[in-house]
Amino acid sequence: MLLLADAVAVLHAGAVLFMLTGSLLALRRPGLLWLHVPVALVVLGLYLTGSDCPLTTWELALRERAGAPGYDGGFIGHYITDPLGFPIGATSTQVGVLVIAVLPNLAGYGLLVLRSRRPREHPLRSPATSR
Repeated sequence: MLLLADAVAVLHAGAVLFMLTGSLLALRRPGLLWLHVPVALVVLGLYLTGSDCPLTTWELALRERAGAPGYDGGFIGHYITDPLGFPIGATSTQVGVLVIAVLPNLAGYGLLVLRSRRPREHPLRSPATSR
């Protein structure tokens, strides 16, 4: 059971990384937007409503079933901010987490919008052959 709890924690870390970088990855592979947009909306909804992430709930339940201690709070606080000395409950930490989550996504989606507005060159015509 403990191995399963650890696997869920690794999955959770992957989901967090994808949440942070998904729009930037979509610059190379636009099909990833079909996965990133729903993930981002769910994470945003959980954050705005103060709800617990289902992956955290699942991890903690597996740890409890294995007889291992759980932890208070959420995944980000337990594994990232608290060990770095930034208590997740502090307003400055909350603002920092929000900025770190939003900035790469704004950059990625902004670049995707700019790219979509750029005129496309016809694949059979290059500047050298169109003369």
